[in-house]
Formats: sequence, structure tokens, C-alpha cells
Amino acid sequence: MEASTKQGTSLLHNKVYMRVYSAFATATFGDWFDTLAIQVLVGYRWQASPLMLALIPVAIALPSVLLGSVAGVAADRMNKLKLMRLCDLLTAVLTVLVLFAPSMVWLLPLLSLRAAVSTLNVPAQQSMTRSIVREDQLLQATSLNGIVNQGSKIAGPLLGGLALSVLTPQWCILLNAIFRVCSYLLLLSVRNIPAGETNPVPESPEERVPLRTMWKEGWSFMLHSRVLLNTMLFGLTGALAIQMVDFQFTSLFRMVSPTNESLLGWMVAASGAGAVLIILVMNKLKLGTGYGWRLGTGYVLIGGSVLGLGLLQPGASVIWVLLLGFVLGIGNGMFIVAFNYCLQKETPPHMTGRVFGIQSTILGAVMIVAPLLGGLLVELAGPGQIFVNFGIIQAVLGLTGIVFGRVLWPVAKQERVSSVEQVS
Repeated sequence: MEASTKQGTSLLHNKVYMRVYSAFATATFGDWFDTLAIQVLVGYRWQASPLMLALIPVAIALPSVLLGSVAGVAADRMNKLKLMRLCDLLTAVLTVLVLFAPSMVWLLPLLSLRAAVSTLNVPAQQSMTRSIVREDQLLQATSLNGIVNQGSKIAGPLLGGLALSVLTPQWCILLNAIFRVCSYLLLLSVRNIPAGETNPVPESPEERVPLRTMWKEGWSFMLHSRVLLNTMLFGLTGALAIQMVDFQFTSLFRMVSPTNESLLGWMVAASGAGAVLIILVMNKLKLGTGYGWRLGTGYVLIGGSVLGLGLLQPGASVIWVLLLGFVLGIGNGMFIVAFNYCLQKETPPHMTGRVFGIQSTILGAVMIVAPLLGGLLVELAGPGQIFVNFGIIQAVLGLTGIVFGRVLWPVAKQERVSSVEQVS
């Protein structure tokens, strides 16, 4: 922490963070080329059914359920920088193998293997961020990470859609492998990080804490923190509704515009634009621990936009898709920043990897059940009706978070006293 304290108040002066951030941005940008290409390949070129489309997020989520908590412990114990480098290299190799997949039988296992590597990478990246930035820079770091995630939704799908009009989906998948190699090279340039920042767990055998003990400590800490537990449960409930339809956008757009393969890319780009806008706005605001209205409003906007997309009729104007995608992005950006900031803020640095590993496990469990059920429902009732139903559920959940925010996320006593002093 001393290295970052000596820097200016802006994270732009933190050279270590900026290199790690640049590597993260490069990898995330490549992921969107890959994600769009796989959906177009499976949905439009292979004409997969909604249930087969639902198997993609299941294959990606399974490693998170099996390895998420363990990966969080590994991120807290191992050298985070070396772990992130290894993950980038393995992801690049597996991505090259993915582009040669001739069918779903080959594609799904390869996606699972690649997701297993990402399961290690995510808590390592979050824990690394927590250890190389100051407490007062957490919101800025969370916002910058969010801008990368959502900004890549603008450039990635737009450039990916352009590439798909000229090249095959396999070429877009290859671009992801190239971006991963670039991310590895950026991480390779990071030097002179104090050992305490990348490996806070004691290394001597007599002081080393058993993995099982660390795993139990992570779950115990999360279950005994009212704010963290309620945040996880709220995120879990919302994720159940979101994941019902998340991988069915291809099914919906095949009905709205059967020949327009780029419609999904345009919608994702509009969503990214909305998310970046709201993240920039939230970065200018001081976030306290009153998380309810931010998380709840995010869900309301997501639910309303999903409902609107479900009401679109065949031949509907692309303007409506862009507008609703933009609103969806605003809701998504608001929720993601508030959710990740809450986890970072309410978790001590030595627990960050484990808490984000638990979050990965919970989300992975959701992504196994919800997409399969959503795919089955779409096959039975059609994508439009399912989008409408779960849009309403998502909006109602968001309203519940807004109304009962002070109960679910109580403001700490010292913060209330501070607020009163500022007003007086």
C-alpha cells in the first residue's frame, strides 16, 4: 500500500495499477470479440435451438461452481501477478483450440476448460486491485474497471460486427487469443511490486494457514457480515432472473430480424454506451454505504428494458433495440459499480480474493440452473413472452431493494454521525 500512497490522488499516477489495468482492458476487449462471434456462430450459422444456446452459459459456469471458492483462496495465498500471467497464457491457448471446434460437442468442453482458468483470474485481479490502491481510491478503481467492461461492449461488438461481415466467426475468436497474449506481455512488464502486496499470506511452513481453514474463514466472514450477505442474496436473486434470458437474445432477435446477424452487436454496443455514461457519472459522486437505491434502480432499469425488448414485434425498427439497449446498459452499469464497490469496501484486503471467489461460486450456480430453465421456457412459450415475464420480475425486485434499502443495507453508526456533522 505504501507504493500507491506515495502517488498522487489519481490512479493515473499509480504506474503498477495502470499496467495491470491496461492488461485487464486488453483481455476484456478481446473477450467481447469472442463472445459475439460464438453467439453468431452457434445461433445464426449452426441454427442452434434455445435449449442448446442455454448450454453455453452452463458450460462456462460449471467451473465457477466447482472451483470458485478454492480459486478465491488461491488468489489470497499465491502470487497474484504470476497467477494472472499464467491465466492469460492458458486462456490464449484454449481460445486457439476453440476456433477449431466443429460442433457443440467439441465447443462446450473447451469453453468449460477456458472458464476454469478465468475462475482463477477474476479473484486474483480483484484482490490485486484491492492491494495496490488506497482505500479512498477504491471507487475510482471500481469505476475504471467498470468502464473497461462496459466500454468494450461498445468497441468490441461494433468492430466484431464489422469483422463478421468480412471474416468468419473463427477469425474473431482468434483475435481474442491475440489480445490475451498482449495482456500477458503487459503483465510481464510489471516490476518491483513489494511482496506484501502480491502475497500477503505468510510463507513460512509454521505460519502457513491451511487452505481449508482459509476457505472456511472466507465463508464465515461473508455469512456474519449483514451488508455482504444481503448484497450477495440480492445479487443472487437478480441474477436468477437475468440469466433466464441473457443467452436468449439471439433467439429473440432471430424472431425480430431473422436475417440481421449484426443486431445483437448493435444492442450490446448501445448497452455498453449507456453503462459507460452512468459509470462516469457515478465516479463523480461520493458513494457511501447507502447501497439500496443504486442496486435497486439498476434492477428497475434492467427489468424495464428487458420487458420492452420482449414486446418488440417482427420487423421492429432498430432504433427501439438501440434505445432499450442503452437503458439496459445504464441499469447494468449502475448495479455493477454499486455491487463491486460494496464487496470491495466491506471486505478487508486479506479477504478480498475469498469473497470474490464466493461470489463467483454463487453466480456460477445460478448460471447452471437459470439458463437451462430459461431455454426450456423459451422453447415452450417463445422468447417474447419470457422476456416480458422476467422483465417484470426484475423490475419488482429492484423496487423492493429501493423501498427496503435501509433495512437490507443499514448505514453504519459512524457514517450517520459524520453525515450529521457535515450538514450542521
